[in-house]
Amino acid sequence: MSSNPPQILQFCHGYYGPFLNCARQYARLFRDTPYQVTTVYLTGEPDEAVVRGSASDEVIFLGYHSGDIRGLKLRAIRDVRRLAATHRFAFCIAHRFKPAYIALLGTNLPVICVHHGFGDYDRLARRLFAHAFSKRLRLLGVSDAVRDDMRAALPGWPPSHIETLYNRIDVATEAEVLPGEIARAALGLPPQGWIVGNVGRLHPDKDQATLLRAFAAALPSLPAGSLLAVMGSGRLENALKTQAVELNIQDSVRFLGQVAEGSRYFRAFDVFALSSDREPFGMVLLEALAAGLPMVCSDCGGGPEVVAGIGELFPFGDADALAQCLLRFAARGVPADYPQRAKEHLRQKFSDEAVVQTFWRLPMLAEWAQCAPC
Repeated sequence: MSSNPPQILQFCHGYYGPFLNCARQYARLFRDTPYQVTTVYLTGEPDEAVVRGSASDEVIFLGYHSGDIRGLKLRAIRDVRRLAATHRFAFCIAHRFKPAYIALLGTNLPVICVHHGFGDYDRLARRLFAHAFSKRLRLLGVSDAVRDDMRAALPGWPPSHIETLYNRIDVATEAEVLPGEIARAALGLPPQGWIVGNVGRLHPDKDQATLLRAFAAALPSLPAGSLLAVMGSGRLENALKTQAVELNIQDSVRFLGQVAEGSRYFRAFDVFALSSDREPFGMVLLEALAAGLPMVCSDCGGGPEVVAGIGELFPFGDADALAQCLLRFAARGVPADYPQRAKEHLRQKFSDEAVVQTFWRLPMLAEWAQCAPC
């Protein structure tokens, strides 16, 4: 019997945006187990910071560009087949459909495909592919909302083959969040005043247009000097700035642009507002919780699963309802026990430790895992 430890192939499209953190989250699942994790990035140049952030035993960069992996992806399939021949992989965790497609065609491994958005099986070709490989393909959604979307698209699949595993946060990163006065100074925000924060791409899916309307409606009754601070960039930037002028709130809105390590600055805000349409999960909500911020979130997508029991919900697109939420937050302030409740909410449902326990109880792991955690 070989003394080499069993290995996990974690296959990611790239490390851009949130996906480096996703790789860390899934590598963390195998800490203190007999498994070693090899994380492979399909696209992206080698980067030592990415190696460190991946929290894996081995990191491999295949170095493809997006244009290289359109169509049948034959070169990538060959690369993964060669890699599998030199490792003792027990199974593969693939983030998003394209890496799962390559892993299924390039290896004989069981594959758990993690889905981070809605509509991944709306296409007939993808449904047919999933059915063709259903014996060794299992699906995870980052929220119950994403899970249910996939179950609706693949109605013949057993529920245990399409499950939920929440995104999570390293609760210890709370120590990296800057104090409010330092964060405000770094972002160019005034030291005084009540500030509503929003973080996300300036994109129709994030619906900052409703947030602007809500803030405009609430502003006359908000504390003097109140501001709306929007962190992020995107194709709607000019349209949103024009809307702020039309609403006559341009002097009370700050467009902060893209901010590196933006979650470190969340304590610059007094309340966090997420107005997104069908947010698959809402990682920014966990970051807001880690900063101890009260939250208000639209009632669609995966956001309500994070906010339930700790924040407020409003009907998506309802600016008047969102305005009333902002007014309530401004009137009552932050309860003294809220930061501790927020931390406990994180710890119980969305911490690495909590999700590790959920992961190892998944039926699909009972099918494929050689060893349980020590």
